[in-house]
Amino acid sequence: MTIRGFRKEDIPSMAAIWNEVVKADNAFPQTDPLDEKAANVFFSSQNWSAVAEEDGQVVGLYILHPNGTGHLGKNANASYAVKNGLRGRHIGETLVRDSLNKAKELGFHNLQFNAVLSSNKPALRLYAKLGFRSIGILKDGYRHADGSWEDLRLFYHPL
Repeated sequence: MTIRGFRKEDIPSMAAIWNEVVKADNAFPQTDPLDEKAANVFFSSQNWSAVAEEDGQVVGLYILHPNGTGHLGKNANASYAVKNGLRGRHIGETLVRDSLNKAKELGFHNLQFNAVLSSNKPALRLYAKLGFRSIGILKDGYRHADGSWEDLRLFYHPL
């Protein structure tokens, strides 16, 4: 598996993988899927967008950008997506490790996650394994499509 910066020809695969996560309603804040044009704008607007490629296929991706502006601009935020059916193969772990290196390379001081759902046990285990520090819990911070609410866990990793 190779992690590399995205290319324009990756956009259809990236949009499909991103939209799988949006549709699953268990990780991303977005509620609407990306068409290819919107995906191109979205992924191009990040400080860094990368894909995991295996045997010529995009199997995952991440985006990296500031968590805030101005005085908060040296703290990064990232989102990760792995193609359905391929979870459990350490693709996500490889993406997170790469994003930590890339964030440091880009001059960020911390990588912060604002929205890890309490039910996302694989992500919680991975972040603990990789040394992320818990900031706390945001009670009822995520509204699911069915109207129910779930707690969010917040984390950061010093770079």
